[in-house]
Amino acid sequence: MGSTKQKQKHRSSGADQCTKNEANDWKDEVINGGSLRHVDLNNGSNGWASPPGDLFSLRSKTYFAKKVKAPSGPWLLQPAGVDWLRSAGKLENVLSRADNRVMHALKKAQARGKNMKSFVVAVNLQVPGREHHSAVFYFATDEPVPSGSLLHRFINGDDAFRNSRFKIVNRIVKGPWIVKTAVGNYSACLLGKALNCSYHRGENYLEIDVDIGSSAIATAILHLALGYVTSVTIDMGFAIEAQCEEELPEKLFGAVRVLQMEMSSATFVETVSCDKKVNGVGRSSNKVEASRSDEEDENEGLKNGN
Repeated sequence: MGSTKQKQKHRSSGADQCTKNEANDWKDEVINGGSLRHVDLNNGSNGWASPPGDLFSLRSKTYFAKKVKAPSGPWLLQPAGVDWLRSAGKLENVLSRADNRVMHALKKAQARGKNMKSFVVAVNLQVPGREHHSAVFYFATDEPVPSGSLLHRFINGDDAFRNSRFKIVNRIVKGPWIVKTAVGNYSACLLGKALNCSYHRGENYLEIDVDIGSSAIATAILHLALGYVTSVTIDMGFAIEAQCEEELPEKLFGAVRVLQMEMSSATFVETVSCDKKVNGVGRSSNKVEASRSDEEDENEGLKNGN
């Protein structure tokens, strides 16, 4: 028979596991729901998966001295689902909508007294066209974002600060040469400087709406890529750019892989006022001259194998 100390340890481990499972409940629900399926990272299609952070190279601890990048490592936030939506008009501030499935699942958990500290960050890529589309990527944490951290400053900062720091890193996993050339592989871009971005801060969320149609260049590249969308697999990592040594190393706050998506898989959502509930799915908030971050030259080297 085990000692009393061992029994206490086993009871404690069981309680910890139970708490962890409860915390995961609402995220499991939203990950496995949604209009775009959660699929296998390597073999899935017409769906999304979560690529490891180590596939993305970001600014390392010695970046400003040596211009060296390193694998990002684990994400700061956990994946919490993807929605692929279409509508008659542009979808904005989807997290505030009464029909948003992610916030609905979180509120349901909180009504049971669980996940009271959870926080959601959503990136809403608004795709222009005859019908508007939105790819909404949700990331979440069940623990408070550390006060004073770069992510905390981004969440609670003003739009000028956010625009100067919000970065995307693209990685074409699979696709024709023309798409790889147009999109660029391992290319980093400060989205807040390249495109119109709107930020919506709620009590327990931040949503970033990225208006791809605000740039003629970005729109042209996107429409080219959409022509091959069923044969393209792309990784997108989202980060807050480090601009001084104290903020290094950079870390992804989230990443998503979209695998050979079909435009027709989008779910229709009405564009209504945010306080009105509709029968839809994901409820779903600055410009390109197409400026990329100052890492563009380095990324060209990466594309060429340097």
